[in-house]
Amino acid sequence: MAGLDEYRRKRNVGRTPEPIPADDAALPKGNDDTFVIQEHHARRLHWDVRLERGGVLVCWAVPRGLPPEPGTVRLAVHTEDHPLEYATFSGEIPHGEYGGGRMFIWDRGTYETVKWSKNEVSVVFHGQRVEGRYVFFKGGRAGRDWMVRRSDPPQDSDWETLPASLAAMKATRGKLPPDADEWSYEFRWQGLRALARVEGGRLELFDETGEPLEGFPDVRALGEEMGSTEVWLDGEIVVLRNGKPDRKALDRRKAETDDRRSRQLAKDLPVTYVVYDVLHLDGRSCLELPYEQRRELLADLPLRGGWQAAPSFPGAAQAVVDAAREQGMPGVVAKRLDSPYQPGKRTKAWLEIARP
Repeated sequence: MAGLDEYRRKRNVGRTPEPIPADDAALPKGNDDTFVIQEHHARRLHWDVRLERGGVLVCWAVPRGLPPEPGTVRLAVHTEDHPLEYATFSGEIPHGEYGGGRMFIWDRGTYETVKWSKNEVSVVFHGQRVEGRYVFFKGGRAGRDWMVRRSDPPQDSDWETLPASLAAMKATRGKLPPDADEWSYEFRWQGLRALARVEGGRLELFDETGEPLEGFPDVRALGEEMGSTEVWLDGEIVVLRNGKPDRKALDRRKAETDDRRSRQLAKDLPVTYVVYDVLHLDGRSCLELPYEQRRELLADLPLRGGWQAAPSFPGAAQAVVDAAREQGMPGVVAKRLDSPYQPGKRTKAWLEIARP
């Protein structure tokens, strides 16, 4: 049976809420068929995959989570064995301790062993969120870094791969439409148009043409907030002063692309990512969905703090125009409730209306 000496060495009894058995002799034994996956918000977000084997949990830290489809191979760092009690652990590991940060159970269930050897572990998961066959195999340096891939089709037969790139849909300048009830109304922010691609807890930013955007480390933290959600978002980056966009302050942020200086500037001039659309979500393209339905999906996402959903008001044309005038906003954007998202196209389904 594998021992837990390394596990104990890395942890301090009384300083961490993690289970720390006194000795191996008292360890319980199971049927080598339990697994748990914990989402671990440590220094870097990752998912800890733990498989019961020989009285312990054999563990891999997977930085981007298990791949949802075959063809994608992800890093899986083999870590020290954990006690079986860890299969029910969730909580806050104090900062300064090994693995310090928030941890919670992302999925758990049983697994079947297909193959278990020194260099390869193949299992079939039966969980609430994960169902299917995965293979862990040795990869890089000194045998510590393993890799993991899914070896059968996605558990969702309609799953679509998250696109590598998308361009923004653009509004046409116009006037308030006469059929107000068929439209929804948002404020114009006059910020920096930015599309966000989130996969495996990591966020990439792109401009309206699909080219990478540098800087803005405060926006990139949204990736960790999204956890395992795979999504494309559309919105604008703004600097708000007294609730209003400050264009000059935003220009200062845009001009700084050096990572260290961007992080320092973010403390003085924090930005807000105002999100107004969802283009792809967890294996589903949202492009053909009507705007009204995409907004419902947006409302269910964890957007708060430095990122927020743009307020949208169906049918409330005059009220939004009046509010824009009173609050000194640059104008209003009207969007047809039934409009699909057309990447890279300028369309009359979105109308950009200057403030009266």
